[in-house]
Parts: sequence; structure tokens; C-alpha cells
Amino acid sequence: MFHFTRADNLPAIAHADALRSSLTITGDDSGIRRPSAVTSHEDGRAVTVNAHLRISPAMMAPGWSVERFRACLDRHVFFWPTRRDCLAMLETYARREPGGRFAVLELDAASLLAANQDAAKLSKYDSGSSPRFPKRCGYLKSPAMLLPLAAFGTPSDAPVPAKPSEVKEVLVEGAVREVSRHLRRLYVKDAADAPDRWAGLAASLDDFAADAPVRRS
Repeated sequence: MFHFTRADNLPAIAHADALRSSLTITGDDSGIRRPSAVTSHEDGRAVTVNAHLRISPAMMAPGWSVERFRACLDRHVFFWPTRRDCLAMLETYARREPGGRFAVLELDAASLLAANQDAAKLSKYDSGSSPRFPKRCGYLKSPAMLLPLAAFGTPSDAPVPAKPSEVKEVLVEGAVREVSRHLRRLYVKDAADAPDRWAGLAASLDDFAADAPVRRS
């Protein structure tokens, strides 16, 4: 699996050996949209939490507001199950922030999920964004779209993945500890961005893009 972050966050991630949810970092459980990135400091190390994407109210299931759902999402750490999906996010941020420095952590899915099986959830859709034409969408957003890992494969009427190829996102509630146990590769633009403890795992972001499957129309 792949986790996208900012290179400036790597010292804090390596020091704690953990990936933490935005709620854990900011303490903000309001669900009010962050229109821009927010940076805080812990033990002198910067941690930047990205802005929220807009979610159309038309996408919400009955009884759920955008703010309430966003507060739910903020309790999780997000992972992409495919290199292609993570690359799409990297390309999006590279366009938005041409001078930005980003990083991708490649993690062993089996060991990470085994260590976080009670907190892991699967999504069939990009939970934190809104489709371009929400009224044409075939699902509505609520926590029901986040399938507990233990329930994977169980028949459900909710908009959840039924097979591995349908998993769009993996979410872990709270935090992922002992990241070093699961980390297989750290992709950075500049090798100097790799923390010392992970220097031997560093690879170029250009290599990450080159290894991604070719998209077909």
C-alpha cells in the first residue's frame, strides 16, 4: 500500500515511527472544512495536514451532514492500495503546488493490516472527495461506506467493496504505529529528504512514477 505525504513531515513521522490521523495531530473534531494546509510543530518538528477537499451536500446520505462525515474521516490515516491511484494524487498536488516537496511511503499491506486489523477499514470510493456530477452518482456518503476489515467478503447492501479489485482506499482509525516494520520503500525527490533511519530505503519519486502501470482509455 502507499501513503502520500509532504517531505517536511518525514522527520516527525520517523521520530514517532507512526502515521497519525489529522484529528490526532490537530485536535479539531468539528468537521469544518480546512480551506488550506495547516502546519503545527511537535518537539520542534513540523507536521502539515492537507486542506480538505470539497464534498457536495448532495453526496450525503440521509441524516449525515458534510461536517459530521468529514469529522469521521479525520479520525483515519489513508492509504492507496495501488501505485496508480497514489500517483494520481501525487500528480494532483504537484500541479497545485509546483514548488512542493512530497514523499510516498510504500508499505507491506499484509503486515500493516495484520497489525491494525481492528482499526482498518476499506472503501470502494474516494471517500474524501466529491464526484464532478454528484446527482448522477450511484452512491451516497456516510460511514456505512467504510467497511471494517473483518467484514470484508460478507454480503452487504452498503456501497462497500466486495472483492480486492474494488478496494479504492484503505483507512486505519487513529494511527499506524511501528511504521518501520511495514516500510518497504520511501520515495522522495531529494535523497536528503529521507530521514537517517530510512536512508537505505530511499528511492526517487521519478522511479515511483516510472513504475506505475500505464493508464488505458
